Amino acid sequence: MSRPEISFKAGAVRAAIFRNQIVRNGQPINIGKVVLEVRYRDPQGNWKSASSMSANEIPKALMVLQKAYEYLLTHKDGDAETGDGIDEANQPPEVTHQKIG
Repeated sequence: MSRPEISFKAGAVRAAIFRNQIVRNGQPINIGKVVLEVRYRDPQGNWKSASSMSANEIPKALMVLQKAYEYLLTHKDGDAETGDGIDEANQPPEVTHQKIG
């Protein structure tokens, strides 16, 4: 899986933004998609993710989804806050995480 453009975290809940490129009327368009997940460590210490959450995680999910929505509205073309999303060596940018709360 590719790396997210940016992710927003509150506790174990994370909303990560990815860009999917589609072609519409012969023009490539980047569409922002949000993946919502709860991150945890398994008994062996490996990071895992789940789509289910507890009642206590729902307010955190609402917060990170709101931040993701605001980001998508202000970065419609896929430009990250630090530039165009691709560095000079044509490598993917470092993932930006914003911890909330």
